[in-house]
Amino acid sequence: MFDLIISFLSLLLLIISVLVGLAFLTLFERKVLGYIQIRKGPNKAGFVGVIQPFSDAIKLFSKEYITPIMSNYISYYFSPIFSLFISLFLWICLPFFTSFLNFSFSFLFFLCVSSIGVYTIMVAGWSSNSNYSMLGGLRCVAQTISYEVSLFIILFSFLLLIGSLSVFDMVIYQVNMWFFFISIPLCMIWFASSLAETNRTPFDFAEGESELVSGFNVEYSSGGFALIFMAEYSSILFMSSLFVYVFMGGLFMSFLFFIMVLFISFLFIWTRGTLPRFRYDKLMYLTWKGFLPVSLNFLFFFFGLKFFIYILII
Repeated sequence: MFDLIISFLSLLLLIISVLVGLAFLTLFERKVLGYIQIRKGPNKAGFVGVIQPFSDAIKLFSKEYITPIMSNYISYYFSPIFSLFISLFLWICLPFFTSFLNFSFSFLFFLCVSSIGVYTIMVAGWSSNSNYSMLGGLRCVAQTISYEVSLFIILFSFLLLIGSLSVFDMVIYQVNMWFFFISIPLCMIWFASSLAETNRTPFDFAEGESELVSGFNVEYSSGGFALIFMAEYSSILFMSSLFVYVFMGGLFMSFLFFIMVLFISFLFIWTRGTLPRFRYDKLMYLTWKGFLPVSLNFLFFFFGLKFFIYILII
């Protein structure tokens, strides 16, 4: 019973921490984009705009929730809720020193749950019964499926090296040297795939304002809109944390870990402030003709390396 209480409190603390973190990530993004564009960013609500995320939340959730008459009401209403739920559910696979939250198949869990996240966007686009949102949903599904392939192969390369499916083993195997130094190209491909996975610039085709008004979320307002974007920012924080675990040692007991997560999140924002939107066909060519061959070559290289070391030991 004590273990269950500790686990529940750990999960509750984790969810609260993530929600507060993503609230201030929005403020951080607006500040960084402001300075990139040589302006201040939000600086009125509270000291240097600290209260801005809370005022945004109050504004969004207090507005009227508008439902299109022709929409499929149940799926339209619940898809943003499931979207946020799935992106928060992902955080369980990261290791914690409390109870049974560090489990052996955490990478497998990550791949399964992140794949389910595509369906919420697809259902959100379809149930709105709008041509724009449907197109945005279709784009997002095609893009996410394409990039999940290269993400999985990169991950599989490192799982082959460490011989485990646990995130915690990544930390153990990187005590002496980070995986970043032996696989810089994979690190860059992982970062680009993370951008595509979280629908961020330059791969934000699900939200192409220029041609789709606002993409799959065009019919959403008030709380539904807020939940979709909370899910997106939660995914950004999660992918930043996973990047640190896979490539940069993942020493989650040190303060340096959080500095590195903040730095990777800053790279997400910096990319948004710097690069224009990619062309959609080029995005597909990039993943199938660029990232996939490179990640497969690295997979075979790591497989050969592992086999060679095994032969030497025997």
